[in-house]
Amino acid sequence: MPDYATRQMSLRIAFDLDGVLADMDTALVRQAETVFGEQITRALEAGATSSTSTSADAASPDDRPGSPDSQAAPPGPADNTPPIARLRMTPRQERTLWRHVVTIVNFWETLEETEPGVVARLAKVAADRRWEIIFLTKRPKTLGATAQVQSQRWLISKGFPLPSVYVVRGSRGRIAAALDLDVVIDDRPENCLDVVIDSKARAILVWREDESMLPAGAKRLGVGIVRSTAESLAVLTQADTAATESPGLVERLRRRLGFGEPTDR
Repeated sequence: MPDYATRQMSLRIAFDLDGVLADMDTALVRQAETVFGEQITRALEAGATSSTSTSADAASPDDRPGSPDSQAAPPGPADNTPPIARLRMTPRQERTLWRHVVTIVNFWETLEETEPGVVARLAKVAADRRWEIIFLTKRPKTLGATAQVQSQRWLISKGFPLPSVYVVRGSRGRIAAALDLDVVIDDRPENCLDVVIDSKARAILVWREDESMLPAGAKRLGVGIVRSTAESLAVLTQADTAATESPGLVERLRRRLGFGEPTDR
């Protein structure tokens, strides 16, 4: 067994919250039913025949469907799309929904996990392998505690003690560079591309939707693709185990995730 106590360097990993660990979609759909009524919400969903790719973090202010500044999603395959995207709300409806959400006291503490027990699993793996973890999010303020404090409380309640949470205001790539991160786990292709372009960190995209909807440039620019957060933990664990026996973590990560040589950087 590798002696982690004697290792000079620990992996520095950033995890996005909404869409990777926290299930924002379900919470937003629930609030949409409160605002518009269940009958209208179900009618919106039933009338939708297509939607673009989004994720749970989408409903946080990352300019995805469900966020205050987003545009209505253009047509695309409806299968495997998140619940909030299937509602096919107009921009006006989305703004109305968000005006309601930000009035909810400590809204960010009400979310469920994307995968049951995934936060506690991350906490255990990180402790066992001596990883340094930071959580990134672009959540807006609501009534109650700050978005940072609500996020910290949520992580603690799900089994991650003493979490470090950074509320993002700019490029995640520049944040990754400034913090000298090794890996960033996110569910938005544009955030992952940001990371590989503006930093030396590796980006892993949690892509739960149809692979045909995956942006073509993601793999070409060196973004690793996984189907779940649990899979990302498995990939990181395997790469870290190999790195304790011999150097070359980045190359091992690249091979494990099927990266080609990045181009057009």
